[in-house]
Amino acid sequence: MSVNLAKGQQISLSKSDGGALSVVRMGLGWKAAARKGFFARMTAREIDLDASAVLFASKQPVDVVFFQHLVSDDGSVRHTGDNLVGGAGQGGDDESILVDLQRVPVHVDQIVFTVNSFTGQTFAEVENAFCRLVEETTGQELARYTLTGGGQHTAQIMAKVYRSGGGWQMAAIGDPVSGRTFQDLMPAITRHL
Repeated sequence: MSVNLAKGQQISLSKSDGGALSVVRMGLGWKAAARKGFFARMTAREIDLDASAVLFASKQPVDVVFFQHLVSDDGSVRHTGDNLVGGAGQGGDDESILVDLQRVPVHVDQIVFTVNSFTGQTFAEVENAFCRLVEETTGQELARYTLTGGGQHTAQIMAKVYRSGGGWQMAAIGDPVSGRTFQDLMPAITRHL
């Protein structure tokens, strides 16, 4: 059963049987919004959204996984590859980041997931955009955060997973910001640590 997350909502990343999750996938899906009007076909351009994961230890960035650095230095976080155009709105993941929670180094206490429009279009030009968390071993969707309302921003700090007690929690952040790369988003990310 999937939880549709609202901004600021938190969920535990424990299995219903009390066990801990081992590998989760943060999936990102989108398509370009249909343009309207006479010149729509001539002005249509593709939208390149990028998913990134920034790893933190005591509120300091220690690693990042994104389209130019597909695997974390320790190998626990892996990006499956850059999608430059998005999908046809069919609900599948256009980009994915896999996190082996059991292999994440003990000093890493938070992983923040972001999405940004590398080509610079605003989210008003994107539709059917979502971020979801999936238990990789079973394929079960645990949580989904829908990018709604468009807006003039070019990026969003989507969610974070963080250590809590002996396990992991997920919090939906949903903070609209502007930036073309994860580096542009760092000042805004630190507000959510």
